[in-house]
Amino acid sequence: MSDTSDVVVTDNDEEQRYEAHLDGQLAGIAAYTRSDGRIVFTHTEVDDAFEGRGIGGHLVKAALDDVRGRGLRVVPRCPFVKSYVERHPEHADLL
Repeated sequence: MSDTSDVVVTDNDEEQRYEAHLDGQLAGIAAYTRSDGRIVFTHTEVDDAFEGRGIGGHLVKAALDDVRGRGLRVVPRCPFVKSYVERHPEHADLL
């Protein structure tokens, strides 16, 4: 796993996904739907060119931190997000 400090994560509300960019390139996404004070994560994907760098974990952590700041609840339908929350219980209160 390499340093992810240069990864920039943003919420692309129009596309309903959080995006991770590295060196100006889209490296990964965490897709979601939003309703009734909840955000349902449906799919997380990291481009093959960026695999193995910890970008997926960085992306999900940043997304969950943003969700917390917005006062939303999380429904982790995406297996990657579900697994991340299981490994990082500090985010379990969002469920």
